[in-house]
Amino acid sequence: MFRTALRNVLAHKARLLMTVLAVMLGVAFVSGTLVFTNTVSDAYQKSSAKGFDHVDVAVVPRYQESKGDKVGKPADLTRATLDKAASVPGAASATGVVGGFTAVADRHGKLVGGDWQSQGGNYWGTRDARYPLAGGHAPHGPGEVLLDSRTAGRAGYKVGDTVRLSVNGPVLTPTLVGIFTTDDGNVSAGGSLALFDTPTAQQLFGKKGAYDEIDVRAKAGTSQAALKAELDRALPSHLVETTTGRKLADDQARQIADSMSGLRQALLVFAGIALFVGTFIIANTFTMLVAQRTRELALLRAVGASRRQLTRSILVEAFVVGAVAGATGLVAGIGIGAGLRGLLGSFGASVPDGPLVITPGTVAAALAVGVLITMLAAWLPGRRAAKIPPVAAMSSVHAKATTKSLVLRNTLGALFAAAGVTVVLAATTMNADSAQGPMGLGAVLLIIGVFILTPLLSRPLIAAAAPVLRAFGVSGKLARQNSVRNPRRTAATASALMIGLTLITGMTVMAGSLQTSIDRMASSAIRADYVVSMANRSPLSPDVARKLAATDGVTASSPLRNAESRIDGKTEFLTGVNGPVIGRLTDLKVDQGAFEVGGTRVVVDKDRAKEYGWTVGSRFTVHYEDGRAQRLTVAGIYEGNDMISGIMLDNAVLTPHLKDPADMQVMVKTAGGASSATKDRLEKALGANPAIRVQDKQDISHDIAKMFTLMLNMVYGLLGMAVIVAVLGVINTLAMSVFERSQEIGMLRAIGLDRKAVKRMVRLESLVISLFGGVLGIGLGVFFGWAAGELLSTKMPTYELVLPWGRMAFFLLLAGTVGVLAALWPARRAARLNMLAAIKAE
Repeated sequence: MFRTALRNVLAHKARLLMTVLAVMLGVAFVSGTLVFTNTVSDAYQKSSAKGFDHVDVAVVPRYQESKGDKVGKPADLTRATLDKAASVPGAASATGVVGGFTAVADRHGKLVGGDWQSQGGNYWGTRDARYPLAGGHAPHGPGEVLLDSRTAGRAGYKVGDTVRLSVNGPVLTPTLVGIFTTDDGNVSAGGSLALFDTPTAQQLFGKKGAYDEIDVRAKAGTSQAALKAELDRALPSHLVETTTGRKLADDQARQIADSMSGLRQALLVFAGIALFVGTFIIANTFTMLVAQRTRELALLRAVGASRRQLTRSILVEAFVVGAVAGATGLVAGIGIGAGLRGLLGSFGASVPDGPLVITPGTVAAALAVGVLITMLAAWLPGRRAAKIPPVAAMSSVHAKATTKSLVLRNTLGALFAAAGVTVVLAATTMNADSAQGPMGLGAVLLIIGVFILTPLLSRPLIAAAAPVLRAFGVSGKLARQNSVRNPRRTAATASALMIGLTLITGMTVMAGSLQTSIDRMASSAIRADYVVSMANRSPLSPDVARKLAATDGVTASSPLRNAESRIDGKTEFLTGVNGPVIGRLTDLKVDQGAFEVGGTRVVVDKDRAKEYGWTVGSRFTVHYEDGRAQRLTVAGIYEGNDMISGIMLDNAVLTPHLKDPADMQVMVKTAGGASSATKDRLEKALGANPAIRVQDKQDISHDIAKMFTLMLNMVYGLLGMAVIVAVLGVINTLAMSVFERSQEIGMLRAIGLDRKAVKRMVRLESLVISLFGGVLGIGLGVFFGWAAGELLSTKMPTYELVLPWGRMAFFLLLAGTVGVLAALWPARRAARLNMLAAIKAE
């Protein structure tokens, strides 16, 4: 039986080719994902580990938790702490570290290193082994700076040039006095690093006389654990905590692995979808092969082969197909992994240097996935083959589905679909946080139900296309009849395309609705002409708000200043605003009282008011970060949203209690409204700072649209693999159907159907099946998009379902195009069949 199975694989290798390709694509996706994520993770881990080569023990401030009315804050690492750490037994040296966001502009004023990867820090002097100088000298004073060699090269700077940079708003123009090399993983990944002398860095990053961290090196012969123990004895444990460099490296590696795990899981989900679609092709292929070999299988039964042996022989065939697909998919996946790494560079996201990582687990996973998926999909056709009675098979009487089996299938499908719809509808009435599980379960049940019912649905839906097909004469009539001749085969072929289009349509509906809703939220909540913020959303210096307020044409402006406080024993973040003008800059719906901010009168959002039981006129006590308390009065209650919410009070009241005031953004109203000239004037007032964004409502909408477009394009690209697999399924089904109907096609040719008509018949059949799958997929996608939107609407009042009719029409056109393209080879093959040879075929 084993030799028979191998012979059958070789005999039907052309018909199994599409199955191999379908499985190979899915396996390539899986192995490519594993190679890519393992490679990137390994590169980052090795790069970050180098950053801890000069750290034996790190001392960091311990956060003082908020308790009662006291606002929590981290302890200060002072010079005294640094000196004490340097003097403990076993310590060779101690380095104070301070750093933060630092944007560096190139010679053309463009930001170098990206919004989040632009960092700055302090240079500890010529003894600073972290950053060996490649040229120049150490910085001294606020007018000098160092740059890493990669950033200097990309920006076109050399020693002696003036560098434009920004830390929290104001533009700085120090002189580049030196260039250094570094193994910093952030720099290796495409970021930038600027270094100042320690006093300057402490001033710029708001750490006057203090440090973010103290790195201690051990003397020769002193272990990291021994040094840590000495530091723990010498330093107050309630103010600082210590960690060995080895543990820091391990923790960093774990964090990198965790972050890559999310990306890996997301990519594997899409790979799983492609493999799931591929199972339809495998099952279809082996079902048709079994049907075409009924006499051969019956002969084997007649000469003594058992049912179990027949099933096993088909599973052996599936094993061979899966092994070939797994091996070729692994090779293709390695290429995909390397390609994805290179693709990151084209998006500006560089990866540290490192080899391509192909682990034994990746190889095993690729082969296991290929073999298991193929064998599982082929098991049911093999089991059906073994149940065909030898006499029925010998007489070529194919066992058709009985009425009982059809009733059972349709009943089961109806139950699954009804259960899925019920669970999805029930989930739309639940809380958004707790409804995700039920929503996913309902979606799975509904898709399974529709798949089971697809043979039943195929007849009426394909019959609806009859008037259009009549226009094609005999070819159209035959195409319609062929489409419904074997409903299960049609269903399996259409379902592969249905799943891909369901996900694509659902994501498009959700993304379009979300984009419109957020756009509406931004335009309805903000009256300001411009919103000014840092490129990476880090805090702005108060100097920015002052410069904007003094700019010609600005009629009103207000910084949004965040501060932590304690109210009724709970941590609450306050938003400081320019009370007299904030009403002119926002357009928030007021439910109670008036939108009046000034003195001790504040406005709160509806959720906070409900949480604390406040109404207009309620008084409450707030405890600021400096330990002082104040009684505030609720003047109004407004409806907050994701952009503006919380407790608003006047900056004149809030700022005196803050040690280092910082603004998240600044709202600006101008005399002439938003215009390119006004925007240029505001940007010039801020020194044409590349780290600061000056955005009007259109810019905000553009950013939102850009984000959703990028997300959708990524989803389309990832789901494109599933669509390609579905196309292979249509080609495979049609090609095998043409082989199966060779005698019939020969007879049609003999009685006068020309080659063009035969081609047209096969193409129309493919078109009908593809459009059938497209209609089901788009319908399900719209339903799931609506259901998910109902959940989002509970957290987003401005949410409204938006159906992208243009894109849905394009998806349907895409389904039709898939059908036409998939039929090219099978149609050509059918038209070229030899008439007499086809008639004699069994």
